Amino acid sequence: MSTPQVVVHRDKELMAQAAAARLITKIVDAQAARGSASVVLTGGRNGNGLLAALATAPARDAVDWSRLDLWWGDERFLPEGDPERNATQAREALLDAVELDPARVHYMPAADGTYDDADAAAEAYAAELAAAARPEDHGPVPCFDVLLLGVGPDTHVASLFPELPGVRETERTVVGVHGAPKPPPTRVSLTLPAIRAAREVWLLAAGEDKANAVTMALSGAGEIQAPAAGAYGRRRTLWLLDSAAAAKLPRGLYPPSSP
Repeated sequence: MSTPQVVVHRDKELMAQAAAARLITKIVDAQAARGSASVVLTGGRNGNGLLAALATAPARDAVDWSRLDLWWGDERFLPEGDPERNATQAREALLDAVELDPARVHYMPAADGTYDDADAAAEAYAAELAAAARPEDHGPVPCFDVLLLGVGPDTHVASLFPELPGVRETERTVVGVHGAPKPPPTRVSLTLPAIRAAREVWLLAAGEDKANAVTMALSGAGEIQAPAAGAYGRRRTLWLLDSAAAAKLPRGLYPPSSP
């Protein structure tokens, strides 16, 4: 378990640009060290904002996009191409503009008839993760280089909502989510054990509507009540915030040098 580090930026635009620059550096370093890199994407306004910033980043082409494995932390169980799917939004923001290897882009299953329900889709994605895991990963999922998460106003991450069964899961790596309080109600999500397999977990939050959630998650709340509190990486846990989301944090939780 890594101790959270907090970085606060002036506004959401600067936060997205800075996060994009960090991610480019992390991917390039991983590719130089191991030949490839793996990143777990997140949806929502902050996840999509990061992808849009990546698309226009000056150093975008430093990444060898063909040697990047992409996974998703969660997905809305909707038909392929639905505008509400995280994958659809990611393609529009970035993925269609870069030269990815299609075999390395691991979309979560859609509600297209291949799988009867979100639970079957979750089992299939868990099997895909397990097939990609290597002996040195020491578990049923790859040791992702960076796993990105947005933080909801209710402290949810991925599609793990407070008090719902998904956040209590300790064995499975992927679960179907039913009755989510945020539409659509049916989803597929990584679990906390899968999230914690990542080398680094980066949590993104911007806007005053996230301030209470950020403070709760960073102030010792339990993961059942505040799922974001249970999201951490093996080596590093990084909270990337704008000033509005950080407004209620004690100043001692982040360094004075935070821009």
